[in-house]
Amino acid sequence: MGIFNSMFGRKGEKDLEPEKKSYVNWIPLTSMEQLEEIKDISKTETVLIFKHSTRCGISSMVIKRFEGLFTEEHQNLKVYYLDLLNYRNISDEVGYTFQVMHQSPQLLVVNNGVSVHNASHYDITITNLSRFI
Repeated sequence: MGIFNSMFGRKGEKDLEPEKKSYVNWIPLTSMEQLEEIKDISKTETVLIFKHSTRCGISSMVIKRFEGLFTEEHQNLKVYYLDLLNYRNISDEVGYTFQVMHQSPQLLVVNNGVSVHNASHYDITITNLSRFI
């Protein structure tokens, strides 16, 4: 029985594993007015914008890995989530406002009203979040 358990796992074993706590507090980005809010907030603290395509396999994988970057020390970072398919006009405005070329998925880091860092695709997953605290 032991060899089969090690190969296939025991029934219900997954239920015994502790659920990993997420330290990302997503803020939905759903209006143009929030871009001014982001610029204002960024005068006193760093703000992140994550642009995500819900139909893209790469974007789905990257967002999961991005969430895995967050530890307890990052829990107070403001992270805005932009659904590109439902809010394409806001995505266009993000590019214009922060002077970055559109990519998907894409991470923008905003400080003092400007984008101080941006990454796309798998480069997002190697972003050192601690630099922005």
